[in-house]
Amino acid sequence: MPLSPLDIHNKEFTRGFRGYAEDEVNEFLDQIIKDYEIILREKKELEEKIKTMTEQMSHYNTLEETLQKSIVVAQEAAEEVRRNSQQESKLIIKEAEKNADRIVNEALGKARKIAIEIDELKKQSKVFRNRFKMLVEAQLDLLSTDDWDHLMEYNVGLTEIQKHARKETDEMELTPEELNKLL
Repeated sequence: MPLSPLDIHNKEFTRGFRGYAEDEVNEFLDQIIKDYEIILREKKELEEKIKTMTEQMSHYNTLEETLQKSIVVAQEAAEEVRRNSQQESKLIIKEAEKNADRIVNEALGKARKIAIEIDELKKQSKVFRNRFKMLVEAQLDLLSTDDWDHLMEYNVGLTEIQKHARKETDEMELTPEELNKLL
């Protein structure tokens, strides 16, 4: 067991015949006591520092392990996200390709339908044109006949038309006897 400053202070030396000078020994012992106390205090402070630093180092080691584990987990999560995003992008591309094919097919179908409708309209316009041409030709033939010339030769006077109109009106009038029969 190491000596304490108190042990040094209380140490009694036996006196010999021609012993050491007592004042010098006491002064030297006092100096040793002071130095020893300083050394013990420094030792205690250093032990406290070592204890604190050991605790901090333990804390930092735990923190380092936790960070390393977190980094590994983060790397794994990032890899998983990357894999998932690649799969998702492949699915999106496939879906887009399907939609593009569908849109192209629909457009082709509509284009075919429109082409058929155009052909039908062309046929209908030919039929209409032929019918209209025949109608116009028939009307021209009608205008070209001699019947029109005969109509111009027919001469009816205004007085004849008035006589004819009165005759028809008279024929339409009923006698009172005819009227009673009807009622």
